[in-house]
Amino acid sequence: MNKLLVVVDFQVDFVTGSLGFINAKMLDAVIVEKIKEYRENNDDVVFTLDTHSNDYLKTAEGKLLPVEHCIKGTNGHMIYGETAKNVGDSLIFEKNTFGSDKLFAFLQNSKYDTVELCGLVLGICVLSNAVLAKTALPEATIIVDSSAAIGNDPSFDLKVLDVLKGIHINIV
Repeated sequence: MNKLLVVVDFQVDFVTGSLGFINAKMLDAVIVEKIKEYRENNDDVVFTLDTHSNDYLKTAEGKLLPVEHCIKGTNGHMIYGETAKNVGDSLIFEKNTFGSDKLFAFLQNSKYDTVELCGLVLGICVLSNAVLAKTALPEATIIVDSSAAIGNDPSFDLKVLDVLKGIHINIV
């Protein structure tokens, strides 16, 4: 079985930076364990990075979410904590919006049977990339681990998980 772990936007600005929230720190150890498990099984691990430039506030997203974050070249753009120490030679897909078109193209040209997503923020970028994974690989099993992908509003997270279930994404 060909398996892939996608670590979505586990970046400083989403954990302790401008859009950080207290529970995000808890994911660091969980994500590191997932990475180690995948690598021990010779499965693949990739990362996405929310990536903006200094003109972020002038973009469509910046007008709706006027909080500068994940500006390329800043500490906030970096992968957070122990997770950063476990990137290794993994592919990294920088993206300037919620979903990654580069990840989508990568998945379309792959043979993965299972794609698991974890990271931040569940109701925005994890959701978007899970939908793209399901679109790119409609016959694959797409998984979101609810203990490794969260947002800053637990009640909203439950709604997001229901939406994901509704489009046949497995929640573990």
